[in-house]
Amino acid sequence: MGLFDSFRRRGSKGGSERRDPAADLKYLKQWVAEHHGVEAFVEPKTTVTEVTVVLVAADGEWTRRRAGGDKGARQLSDKLDIPVYDVQKVGYPQRMRDFDARRRIERKRELRRELEDD
Repeated sequence: MGLFDSFRRRGSKGGSERRDPAADLKYLKQWVAEHHGVEAFVEPKTTVTEVTVVLVAADGEWTRRRAGGDKGARQLSDKLDIPVYDVQKVGYPQRMRDFDARRRIERKRELRRELEDD
């Protein structure tokens, strides 16, 4: 048994539970229903991850899930009734970066408040 075998085994068990395409699609549908102005951005397969999709709402809030490969990613427009873009061609929307920047500022403010209270 190699040094990292126990980690791989443990990680693969958890990973297999998360590899449920129906659960991913259900989550994406629910996320679209709960947010306004959602667009999908398909991310390519890498050596580390499968094809994924990033859903970005009008306010910049976003989420990421597996897309069921290239074919599944291309069918998202019909399944979710939203526009789907190739992130390699159009890039990520500015509102997504702005949302992350706002969240970082909020976390820093909260941390400062907690330190001041102590």
